[in-house]
Amino acid sequence: MIQREPNWEWYRTFLTVLETGSLSAAARAMGMTQPTVGRHIDGLESALALKLFTRSFDGFAPTDAALELRPYAAGVAATSAALLRVASSHGAGVRGTVRLTASEVMGVEVLPPILAALRREHPELVIELVLSNKVDDLLHREADIAVRMLRPTQDALVARRVGAVELGLYAHEHYLAAHGTPKSMDELSRHAIVGFDHENAFIRRLQDQFPVFSRAALAFRADSDLAQLAAIRAGFGIGVCQAALTAQDKALIRVLPASFSIAMDTWVAMHEDLRESARCAVTFSAIAAGLKAYIRRS
Repeated sequence: MIQREPNWEWYRTFLTVLETGSLSAAARAMGMTQPTVGRHIDGLESALALKLFTRSFDGFAPTDAALELRPYAAGVAATSAALLRVASSHGAGVRGTVRLTASEVMGVEVLPPILAALRREHPELVIELVLSNKVDDLLHREADIAVRMLRPTQDALVARRVGAVELGLYAHEHYLAAHGTPKSMDELSRHAIVGFDHENAFIRRLQDQFPVFSRAALAFRADSDLAQLAAIRAGFGIGVCQAALTAQDKALIRVLPASFSIAMDTWVAMHEDLRESARCAVTFSAIAAGLKAYIRRS
């Protein structure tokens, strides 16, 4: 039987211990002392009348109860963080924290100048950026705004299509100078190909259309889009890249443009409840406009 209502902060501590595997590591991650983290876990266990962790030879091992509670604790933590973001936005002018989620390449290569211009216009805005290729659920308030390469399907979201990002095959000029430029997809198989390590739905569709991207044929494998882009820029081989990025890097040369071109619809989305939020509205508009300009450069 639950003894009393747990402190919301205890849930955040619980999640951090789950992630790090020990009290000391959780304390370092949260900027707390180890005894404080221990008290939070003890308090949560006492309030819930459950054993959440057992000591093991290499740290804290979660019990079955802890694993079952994990998604609910994550929901509480996300709601708490969203509450604080909303609270921080009240006052004169556009201010407060906006949490964004975007893919690695979008978050590192594309969004920073857009966000820098937004910050110059609204200096009291604070941006939190989550780099993820996963389709985070905005309904659970894990983020305020998402940039995604597929159309959001939830009815409660405000979504705007900003255009189609073109993907092409690219290689560094040094690689092509050393190995030659393939004249056909058949010739491409004789080159070093940069691609993914683990399959997902997009990769399987790509492999069905272009068998040269089978995992066994890849000379460089990484699930990180940034690692793949870095390998292409370093001259490792030929890989998939956003065409608009090459406007800023003339050393990247397009290969087989007539044979390989993929258009990825790009969307900006947020929960409809945030439509009247000044901080989210201006950020949403700035990202949408900035991405449209970026796509036009390709």
